[in-house]
Amino acid sequence: MSTVDMTARRRRPVLRVLPNLLLAPYALSVFLITLLPASQAGRVTGIVDLLARWIDARVPYVESYALLEFLANVALFVPLGVLLRWGWPRMPWWITALIGLAMTLTIESVQTLLPSRFPTISDVIANTAGTALGALFVATLSVMFRRR
Repeated sequence: MSTVDMTARRRRPVLRVLPNLLLAPYALSVFLITLLPASQAGRVTGIVDLLARWIDARVPYVESYALLEFLANVALFVPLGVLLRWGWPRMPWWITALIGLAMTLTIESVQTLLPSRFPTISDVIANTAGTALGALFVATLSVMFRRR
């Protein structure tokens, strides 16, 4: 076995474990962003409000904020799909999307108990879509690299 083969073999376990190591801090971050009181979470996600106000010159604020919030929710959950698919490459993308759905339903259910939070169906759709997009992204990359 050549030195190149041995080096590649040593790197594979690190690359296989990395998404599992990143999953816990990612999930904790998502839970903090989505479950902290809105005033505290706004410090983290205030970028959505800033972007909505900037776009306000072209599109009414109410509509731009709703669109940006939806896209921000999609973007927030793309890493979940990436990490799950990367860590468990044999898992079908739709199972990954179901995990995203379950995580979102948990968050939205807890938000019903929090006075400063408002659960919405659009969050469920956006978060699940983000998870699916992340999983499909990794699946597409793996197919592309396998062909090489």
